[in-house]
Amino acid sequence: MSKTEKDTVLMRRAYSVYIVFVLVIIVVLYKTVSLQMEGRTNMFADVDEKIPVRIAKRSPRMGEILDINMTPLVTSVTYYDVHMDPTVVSQSIFDKDVSDLAQGLHQLYPEKSAFEYESEIRHARSIGSRYLTIRRKVTNSERKQLRALPIFSLGRMKGGIIDTDETIERQKPNGDMLARTLGYYKFDEKKKEAIRVGIEGAFYNYLKGEDGEEIEQKFSTGWKKIGQIVKDAVEGADIVTTIDKDIQEVAQSELEKQLKETQADHGSVILMEVKTGYIRAIANIGKTQENNYTEFYNYSIGEREVPGSTMKLASIMAGLEDGKFKITDVVKAYGTYNFPGGKKLKDSNHGMGYGKITIKKAFEQSSNVIAQLLYRSYKRDPELFIKRLEQFGLTDSLGIALEGEMKPEVPRPGIATWSALSIPWMSIGYEYRCTPMQMLAFYNAVANNGKLVRPQFVKEIHRSGQVIKRFEPFVLKEKICSDATLKDVQACLEGVMSNGTGKALTSTQFKIAGKTGTAKLATDGRYLEEKLSQYSASFVGYFPAKNPIYTCIVSISRPKTEFYGARVSGTVFAAIANKVYATELKYHKPVNKHGSKKVNDLPSIKNGNRHDILLALKQFNVSAQTNYDGEWLTAEKVQGRIHLNKKTISKTRVPNVSGLLAKDAVYVLESAGLEVKLKGYGRVIRQSLVPGTMFGKGQLIALELGE
Repeated sequence: MSKTEKDTVLMRRAYSVYIVFVLVIIVVLYKTVSLQMEGRTNMFADVDEKIPVRIAKRSPRMGEILDINMTPLVTSVTYYDVHMDPTVVSQSIFDKDVSDLAQGLHQLYPEKSAFEYESEIRHARSIGSRYLTIRRKVTNSERKQLRALPIFSLGRMKGGIIDTDETIERQKPNGDMLARTLGYYKFDEKKKEAIRVGIEGAFYNYLKGEDGEEIEQKFSTGWKKIGQIVKDAVEGADIVTTIDKDIQEVAQSELEKQLKETQADHGSVILMEVKTGYIRAIANIGKTQENNYTEFYNYSIGEREVPGSTMKLASIMAGLEDGKFKITDVVKAYGTYNFPGGKKLKDSNHGMGYGKITIKKAFEQSSNVIAQLLYRSYKRDPELFIKRLEQFGLTDSLGIALEGEMKPEVPRPGIATWSALSIPWMSIGYEYRCTPMQMLAFYNAVANNGKLVRPQFVKEIHRSGQVIKRFEPFVLKEKICSDATLKDVQACLEGVMSNGTGKALTSTQFKIAGKTGTAKLATDGRYLEEKLSQYSASFVGYFPAKNPIYTCIVSISRPKTEFYGARVSGTVFAAIANKVYATELKYHKPVNKHGSKKVNDLPSIKNGNRHDILLALKQFNVSAQTNYDGEWLTAEKVQGRIHLNKKTISKTRVPNVSGLLAKDAVYVLESAGLEVKLKGYGRVIRQSLVPGTMFGKGQLIALELGE
């Protein structure tokens, strides 16, 4: 072979080695990239590579909606579907513990016997099933109990438990209370748009959190989550509302009670903090077709109706601001008032009138002479009256966070429905329409010395225990009228309660300022004469009259037994005001604030629940001696010390509840199956059934309480 041929052979061999080397590098690189890419879809080495896997969305836990005291109003409850892969359990462990596992399942869920559970598990293992359903929709507490059972306690890879398939449900712990105000969010797939209702709808972007990612594995029954997290979900933020649940319950119950008594169609209550505009309670209740009362529509912000006589406050304010009259001017309130076109208005006292009275007195008695007064004042310049309503914030929406607020309907000169009667009719609350929330905000401005604030439902937004957003009071108008006008109308509102239509509602503990309202409602565009069910009764005001804290409006539509605002809505207002006053310390002066403390005096301890007694003693830094860890205790003072002793409560015979407070006694007796009737206050001093005797389920027991 020549030298040239040898060189050619060597060159070819060199190229061949080079090419092989390059190919090896390419293969290595390909494998490396493939492994990295597979890491997104097959991130675990302990799963059979032949079984398909995919990445799925991991939904976060939505944030809670809380009241002002951090009590949940809407919460997310997580449920888990629990399955088992019996094929991963070693034969020795399976044989040794499967019976104990079945027995544990039976104790948790007794609808199946231990034999049935064991048979199902053994059968699944024999046919190679990797996804046997144990239980669907278990709570997290049940999930923990299941994980502690034999075999399952070894975890997924050795014990076969698969409990990562979770469902998160939104729940309202208080039933339909605040249902429409709390609201919801859902996406309409057909219309491709979001439906946002109430607080949850308005603040959904904060509540929803951020989606994560996790691995799903394909079984014969479909794609299932296996607990392999790719990206953690970010839980939603918590919304801290301005609602006080305790006050809300009072407002809800008082409104519902009055609706039932008057057989009304629907009604609403709103309680707002004067200085801040924070809504402390809002109830909206309507009658269903089955004649039940429940919350299914937010009348407070979504129903625009004529306000009736509560509008007379704005009318008087306008005239005072424009210098048309003084509150001390005398008018002739003879009961019947004539207007152009032969139209007449009569006073509610059967047209008898009140004689010559001051404008202040006319307002207090809600006389319709105010319509005549306003007609004469503004008939040549009706636009001036409209401008005053704009100044008072009564012509525009409030811009609240919740969707669905109706804008006031304001007649104006130049539109088809305007007439010479529009001013007098508007002045007493007709033709003009607004929502209860808008009228409340106006009265609140009067209570707030002229400052109009926006009603707000949310105070703060929390994430991971930290405040990420705070909603401060929002001022819409710094001053809706002069101080002189405010002083006059505040006196008028107090006069309504002391000398006028609200006189019977005045609290004995503090003064209220407010206005009654009665309005006839149209049905199919017509006003039907002498039908009780065609009226709306309302009351709006604030309390205490001096330095007010709360403003409240009550509106009841189409009652069938009575229609005057004072007797229908005013009674609800007074009941709420009195209960709020009685339960809030800020209304009351401290008792014995400067009195000397007697160190050696021991408090009086009543018999009761162990946890409650020990908690109370701890709060007062009082030590007690007890050697009993049962649920119920008796208390006695021995040589300057408190001794807590065992109190025996029978579960099969009539319990001895002597000395227990009413709350504890009722709990014990009703738990045993007895019906309880109480008389008096304090702790139990006598019970009608002898302790230790036999009784029948549902039998009545009367308790006499005393100190």
